[in-house]
Amino acid sequence: MFGRKKDDAAAMPAATDETIEPGPGKGAPTPRRSQQVAQRQRPLVPTDRKVAKEAERRRRMEASEKLRQANETGDDRYMMPRDKGPQKRFARDFVDSRWMVGEFLMFIIFAFLIVALAMPGALQLQAYITMGLWAVLLLTVIDAYIMTRQLKKRLVAKFGSSERGVLWYASMRGLQFRKMRLPKPQVKRGEKPS
Repeated sequence: MFGRKKDDAAAMPAATDETIEPGPGKGAPTPRRSQQVAQRQRPLVPTDRKVAKEAERRRRMEASEKLRQANETGDDRYMMPRDKGPQKRFARDFVDSRWMVGEFLMFIIFAFLIVALAMPGALQLQAYITMGLWAVLLLTVIDAYIMTRQLKKRLVAKFGSSERGVLWYASMRGLQFRKMRLPKPQVKRGEKPS
């Protein structure tokens, strides 16, 4: 009563992929799930390792070239995440537009070291050199503190608040020699950052 008769089942052709007719507007039969999964599968290890290695090397070279150009021009799109953002750009420009004691710190320490090693017998001179070195370090800290206070005021005035880490970012940039800073300085000394 509810089942099919054996004669009807024999009369119907067996449904295969070749006999499926696409419906109107569909264009093709719906693929089976196993076919869809098989199409999405990718090998864990590439079949040709040499080609894959070359493609990976090329991709890394392109990324490093974009990063180098971004460091030269100041383009935010390709910079490292630590350098991205309008507040960090403003902090970079703020630091680069002024003279800082910290950027000459390494040269001063090197000079003190040369003088101290050149005259090992002069204990009185050694004491003066040590006190002078501590004075330079103190000046560097005071200069960085004053710069970060001024920067924070300017950031709050321009952006409404100061992002976390921007002041530390600026003070570390101030300790680097100007020609060695990355991203490269985009403003001249004495120029107002925009």
